[in-house]
Amino acid sequence: MTGFASDARAMSLIAFIAVISVTLLLCVMTAPDRDDLGEFYTGYRSLSPLRNGLAIAGDYVSAATVLSTVGVIALTGYDGLVLTLSTALSLVLLMFLLAEPLRNAGKFTMGDAFARRAPGPAVRVTACLVTLAALLPLMVVQLAGAGDLIAFVLGFGAAEFKTGCIVMLGLLMIGYAAIGGMKGTAFIQAVKTVVLAVSSLAVAALVLHRYGWNPGRLLGEAAKGSGAGPAYLSSGLQFGGDSLDMISSQLTVVIGAASLPHITMRMYSARSARAVRRSLSWAVSAVVVIALALIVIGFGAAAVVGRRAITEADPQGKTSLLLTSQAIVGTHASTLGTLLFTAVATAIFMTLLASISGMTLACANSLAHDLVAHGVRGRAGVRDATETNTARVAALAVGIPAIALAAAAQNHNLQPLVTLSFCLGASALAPALILSLFWRRYTRAGLLCTLIGGTVFTAVVMTGTKLVSGSPQSVFPAHDFNWFPFTTTGIVSIPFGFAAGWLGTALSRRDVYGQRRRYEAVEAWILAGARH
Repeated sequence: MTGFASDARAMSLIAFIAVISVTLLLCVMTAPDRDDLGEFYTGYRSLSPLRNGLAIAGDYVSAATVLSTVGVIALTGYDGLVLTLSTALSLVLLMFLLAEPLRNAGKFTMGDAFARRAPGPAVRVTACLVTLAALLPLMVVQLAGAGDLIAFVLGFGAAEFKTGCIVMLGLLMIGYAAIGGMKGTAFIQAVKTVVLAVSSLAVAALVLHRYGWNPGRLLGEAAKGSGAGPAYLSSGLQFGGDSLDMISSQLTVVIGAASLPHITMRMYSARSARAVRRSLSWAVSAVVVIALALIVIGFGAAAVVGRRAITEADPQGKTSLLLTSQAIVGTHASTLGTLLFTAVATAIFMTLLASISGMTLACANSLAHDLVAHGVRGRAGVRDATETNTARVAALAVGIPAIALAAAAQNHNLQPLVTLSFCLGASALAPALILSLFWRRYTRAGLLCTLIGGTVFTAVVMTGTKLVSGSPQSVFPAHDFNWFPFTTTGIVSIPFGFAAGWLGTALSRRDVYGQRRRYEAVEAWILAGARH
C-alpha cells in the first residue's frame, strides 16, 4: 500500500476513467472520415502550428522522460540537471538542422525521406526495421512502467493488477493509433502537454513557495536531503566522476532524441516550411517550460522527501514526482492536496497514454507504408484504402507484442531498453538522416551501411555496458561481463554510424553518378523547398 490518502486514490481512479472516456471520444471525433492516406498519415497537413507544436512537445516529453528526469535530479543533482537541459537542447537541434529538410524530403514516414535520395524496396524495408528496433524497446518500458505507476497511485501491489493495467493501456494505445491517425493522436498529445505543463508548474510553484521563493535555500536543503552534501551540486554523482561517460550520455540524448521516428513524423504534418518552424518554436517553448518545472520539482524531491524515502519507493526515483506532490501539500488543506495530487497523477497517466500511442502510430505507419506498400508490394503498390486499413492492422501487430513483452519484463530493470532506443536514434537514424539530406555523394550502399551497421554495432556494444552487468543497478547484477566502460554507447557508436556511411559510399561502384544526379535534381527542394 502507498502512503497516499484514500480520497486521493479514489479521485485519481475517477480521473483516470474520465481521461480514458474523454480521450477516446476526442479520438473518434477527430478521426479520418474516410480511408484516405493523406488524412490518416498527416491530417491533410491541416494542424495549426500551435497544435502541431504542442503535439511535438507531447511526443518529445514522454512518460519515461518525465518520471526519470525528476528521479535523476532528485538522486544525482547537478548531473540530472545537465541531462535535462540536454533534452531541451535536442529539440533545438531538430529545429535548426533537420526539421525543414525532413518536412521537404518526407511525405508520410522516415522511409519516404530516405527514398527521396535512394529509391528502392531495400531502403524502405531497412528503414522500417530500424524504426521498429528504435521504438519497440521504448514502448515496452513505458507500458511496463505504467503498470507499476498506476498500482502505486491506487495502492494495489498485486502482480495481476499491474499486468491488467499493462494490457488495458496497451489496448488503448492501439485504439488511439488505429482510430485517430495523425490528427487524433496529435490532439491527445496537445491536451496532454497543456495538462502536464500546468500541473508541473503548480507543484514547482508550491516547492518554491515552501522555501520562500529562494532557489539558493532550495538547493541547500536538497543537498542535505540527498545525503551527498556539497557533492550533490557538482558533477560526478551519476557517473562516478567519469566525464567521458557523461559526455557520451549527453551526446546520445541530444542527437538521439531529435531523430526518433515518432518525433520526426510530426514534421510531415506541417503545411509549409514556415509552419514547421513556428511549430518547433511552440514545441521548444513548451518543452523548456516543462523542463524547468521538472528541475525545480527534482530538487524539491530531494529537499522535501529525501533520498531514503525516494529509493525505498523506487530505486531509480521514478515515483519522485508523485511523492513530492503529496509531501508538498501536506501542510495545506486536504481538499487542495487531493486536487493537486489527482492533477499530477492524471497528467502522468495522460502522458503514458499519449506517448505510447504516438510511438505505436509511427511503427504502424512505417509497417504499412514502407514495408507493405513500397517494400513487399514494390512497384505494384496498393490502393489508398487498403494501405490505410493495413496501417490500422499494423497498430495491432505492433501493440500485441509490446504488451506481451511489457507484461513479461515488468519486474526487471528496463533502463537498458530506454538507453538502447536513444542510442539507435543517435547512431543509426541521425547519421542516415544527416548524410542523406546534406551529402551529395551519399549512395544507397552508404545509407544501408549506416542503418544496418549503426544498429548492429550499437546492439553489440550495449551488451557490454554497465547497464547490463557489473553493477548492483544492472540487469544482471550477479554477473560481470562488462567490457565497455560507459553507460551509453554514443561516444563510439555515433562516429561509427557516420564512418559506416562514408565507407559504404566510398566502396560502392554501382550507378554512383546516377545517384548523385538524382539527388542534385531534388537538392533545392529538400534544403530550401524550392522547385526547379
